[in-house]
Amino acid sequence: MNNDTAPAIDTTRADAFAATYPVRPIPAVGPVDTTPIVTTPAALGELDDLWRTIVPETRARGNDIHLPISLAFAERLCRAYPDADSDLVRVAIVLHDTGWAHVDESRIISEGFTGDWRKADIRFEHEQRGLEVARRVLPGLGYSGDFIERVCAIIDGHDTRPLAYSLEDALMRDADRLWRFDHAGIAVAASWFGLDPARYTDRLASEIVPELITQAAFEMGTADLGRATALLKTPVIR
Repeated sequence: MNNDTAPAIDTTRADAFAATYPVRPIPAVGPVDTTPIVTTPAALGELDDLWRTIVPETRARGNDIHLPISLAFAERLCRAYPDADSDLVRVAIVLHDTGWAHVDESRIISEGFTGDWRKADIRFEHEQRGLEVARRVLPGLGYSGDFIERVCAIIDGHDTRPLAYSLEDALMRDADRLWRFDHAGIAVAASWFGLDPARYTDRLASEIVPELITQAAFEMGTADLGRATALLKTPVIR
């Protein structure tokens, strides 16, 4: 998809969400767990059938690391924001990056993680392929058509649309970012951008922390970043 033909932002939905949650980052109303994510993996078994349907998609671009860690963060965020539809957030985070398995692999790093990477055509493409995966696998698992389209509305634009449309959209976006702050996420994602851990953690602090929409995500991300920089000795090894 050419950037000139990218879908227009639905300002009505974005403005409505902003009006509903005018304080940013959005305050948490439930418990915020800032312990290392390894201590609370995602709920066992509940989404196993979905995972089994997308095993081929998890083998692309480190999704077998990225998606499970992001799901664990999504579940924490849903506990901090109990008004959100947790099923919607969880299914959307599992599926959001499956489209990477259905684009030209040679272009993923060369286009999707260099230059103005947020506007790269390959990112629009992976979102659209992700919608196709969701619409292919979810009906057979018993999800309703309405639920599937709500999942797709979150996947569509999760990397390329700058504004969230709903609390569920915001939580999925924050979970998608939070995995990068864990030491495993740093190890994987730093290589995508061709950065050493010190420069990558600097980038997390300067670019990604300000993007976090919820207070819970901010607290989780900054706690993880502090632990990771100490563990990886990035103040010294740079």
